[in-house]
Amino acid sequence: MRILIYGAGNMGCVYAARLAQSGQDITILARGNRYVALSDNGITLEDGVSGKRSSIPVAVVDRLDPADTYDLILVVLPKPSLGEVLPVLAENATQSVMFFGNNVAGPEPMVSALGPDRVLLGFPGAAAVPNNDAIRYVITSRGEQPTTIGELDGRRSERIQAIAGMFEEAGFPASLCRDMDAWLKTHAAKILPTGGALFYAGGQASQLATNDEAIRLMVRAILEGFEVLRANGVPITPSNHRVLLWLPEWLLVKIMKRMFSGETTAIKIGHAEQARDELLILAGEFRELNASTRLPTPAMDRLLGYLPPL
Repeated sequence: MRILIYGAGNMGCVYAARLAQSGQDITILARGNRYVALSDNGITLEDGVSGKRSSIPVAVVDRLDPADTYDLILVVLPKPSLGEVLPVLAENATQSVMFFGNNVAGPEPMVSALGPDRVLLGFPGAAAVPNNDAIRYVITSRGEQPTTIGELDGRRSERIQAIAGMFEEAGFPASLCRDMDAWLKTHAAKILPTGGALFYAGGQASQLATNDEAIRLMVRAILEGFEVLRANGVPITPSNHRVLLWLPEWLLVKIMKRMFSGETTAIKIGHAEQARDELLILAGEFRELNASTRLPTPAMDRLLGYLPPL
């Protein structure tokens, strides 16, 4: 496939490099110093488990012109940046544009700009942080969180299956989701309390792993978020997350403590400080989701108060 990675942050570079290594025709869009650095040096990845480094050359552009054609544009940008790129994407004729990231508000702005047939939704199954001149990364397992993608209407179309196969060939376990909007809302109901608890505990994964009160608040906030989803008719997705509603709090706290003690946890949630603007936007979107139901969310409200202000 001929693919444009629209966004040269840590995650965009991880996917660009791994896809290029697997034989895909990859171009990454970058600007300013990032454009110069990638043009001169390519992308240097560092495996978060083995420490092995690899440098991958990639084609780099600094803009998307209306006449540029790709089989897929993978938009890997933080939520605050989406508004400014939608007009650029709308002028381009590429028929498959996958928005790869957090979203509580739904796909309506993308659909309004591009039309429903061009829009795909997805979420990465990886985590990445900068490490000197490299990007340190881990790919999450199929059981934990695969790269998850889907058509807006949930169809197992030929193109979505081809994209899933492409990710698999690049080493990213992939899953097709029939309701990506619900998946993204469910993910936000987990990541917002996690981000708040991280800052509550001091900002480091190791601090969160030893802070029982922060983890207890996080568990309660996740369950409150799930109740908000159910009250709005949003199915908890994937369905195996519903087990959180049935397990006792003490067991959930124990499970979460073990999870945050893992050797790769610092990478998986280490980008929270850089993503604070996005977390604040997601928090506002989640509050808007609860505006009609007005369910009490005391633990969620308390933890969101620890997110650093803009």
